[in-house]
Amino acid sequence: MKLWKNNKQESDQETETDHSREGNGGERANRKFVKRWRLLDVFIVCFIAMIGLLYGAISYTSTPSFCANCHEMAPEHVTFQASAHNEIKCTQCHIEPGAKNLVVHKVESLKEVYYHIVGPPDPIVQTVAVTNESCEQCHSRNRLVTATGDLIVNHNEHVEKGISCINCHSGVAHAKIVERGINGSSTYDAWTNENAKKLMGKEYEKPNMGTCIDCHDKVNQGKEPWKDTAYILPENKHSKEQEEAEEVTAVFKPTPEMDAGVLERNLPENTQKTILEALGQQQTDVKLSMECKTCHQQIKVPENHENKDWSINHGDNAVKKLEECLNCHKNSLWVKKLERQDIRTLLSEIEQPVLNNKDEYSVTRATSSNYFCYVCHATMPNNHKDRYSWLYDEHRRNSGTPEERKSCFVCHDNKNSVEGKLKAPSDVYCEFCHEGEFEGEGV
Repeated sequence: MKLWKNNKQESDQETETDHSREGNGGERANRKFVKRWRLLDVFIVCFIAMIGLLYGAISYTSTPSFCANCHEMAPEHVTFQASAHNEIKCTQCHIEPGAKNLVVHKVESLKEVYYHIVGPPDPIVQTVAVTNESCEQCHSRNRLVTATGDLIVNHNEHVEKGISCINCHSGVAHAKIVERGINGSSTYDAWTNENAKKLMGKEYEKPNMGTCIDCHDKVNQGKEPWKDTAYILPENKHSKEQEEAEEVTAVFKPTPEMDAGVLERNLPENTQKTILEALGQQQTDVKLSMECKTCHQQIKVPENHENKDWSINHGDNAVKKLEECLNCHKNSLWVKKLERQDIRTLLSEIEQPVLNNKDEYSVTRATSSNYFCYVCHATMPNNHKDRYSWLYDEHRRNSGTPEERKSCFVCHDNKNSVEGKLKAPSDVYCEFCHEGEFEGEGV
């Protein structure tokens, strides 16, 4: 009996031990299960945090304020703020729509961080054109006339031809600062919101006639210039080909004789031809007419331009109504490729008053750097062509008094043109031969 009790007790102890072991094993399994779920929770939280951080980084680096953090972006940021597009993000224009394009762009933009550390290109030049897809997020291509109601522009037809919006509207956000040469490292401190008004203007932000005419002229030659990215984007002076061209140019230095007009002075490319075509003096079989009425509904050629003697007496009209003439005939309207500017000159310039002196000399000064006037006034008069006879005989007789010399200054300066002064159509100037004889006359 005692033996049976002992065996039973031993059996009960073993059973309790087995249950204890089973209980401990279950607890361990449960702890492992809980630990795995905790690790999964931590992973999910970290993943969500990483996604949130990535999204936040992408969102922040897509804002104009982020771009403003880099000193080298001052010209681009100030012009953007002063433009009509200042309510949207930079990425809405400079990145094609779509999440994939956004991520790819952000990865590619890591090189900008490298440039910021080692030094960015000087000046910064846009190398990727804004696409039509970006523009059409806000703008409709179904427009036949401009907002003013004057210009006839079938936008949809242009787009279907493959012409990009930026081909015409390249200055809409940044006022063509690269083309004008005013966004280099030496200008960064000058780019403030206070200076924006002096450095920008409608003539740089809106398409001009030169843009339309240059492209239409190439179409009439059988070309499709918009297919060349270089035609759309500003000239990239960092390219190898451009650097080599500048090296060749730097070797050549003109002599005083060349400056004085011994060599023919070249006008801006295509200026004369395109202006004459725009006036309707063109062949009848062109693909695109450039007469005013082709594109304009409201602006027309003034009636007095149709007079037979207009080419002779238009100077008298310019003396009386120069402001009206310059509404159509000023460089910013006609020249596609803008001249490079000096930012110091732009900042120091005082708003020009309306021309009050209704005399030939004042008009000459106001128009002496006008390309449109160059078309005719840069052509040598017939009595000048026998250079020896004119130089040593006739020009002395025909310019004997200050009043007679006023007509000379339509084409010639008294002194050699220097930086900061206007240039006359001819580089031949009186001071070259007659030093100090005509002080106070001419330009």
